[in-house]
Amino acid sequence: QVQLVESGGGLVQAGGSLRLSCAASGIIFSINTMGWYRQAPGKQRELVAGISRGGSTNYADSVQGRFTISRDNAKNTVYLSMNSLKPEDTDVYYCKMSTWRGDYWGQGTQVTVSS
Repeated sequence: QVQLVESGGGLVQAGGSLRLSCAASGIIFSINTMGWYRQAPGKQRELVAGISRGGSTNYADSVQGRFTISRDNAKNTVYLSMNSLKPEDTDVYYCKMSTWRGDYWGQGTQVTVSS
């Protein structure tokens, strides 16, 4: 079965850093586009960063220059390195894999940034 498992969330002070990980299993990883999304209560899930099979990346304007998405195909894992965190970055972060037959989502990991 296809599974995406996020980890690395937690509580950090403003200006600090976290690195999120998303480990995939049950599917070929290297050929698929991966993304990180976040969602606040009552809000739509929004794209934070994406990375293609070839390594091309894109970022939301709000995180440009602070967050970095990367992938390690040998480990079937995608990462989101978050620096200079702000309280407004507080959210549940979700990993997504986009395949030819549909999308797969992780369960989410909580990131909380204190003032």
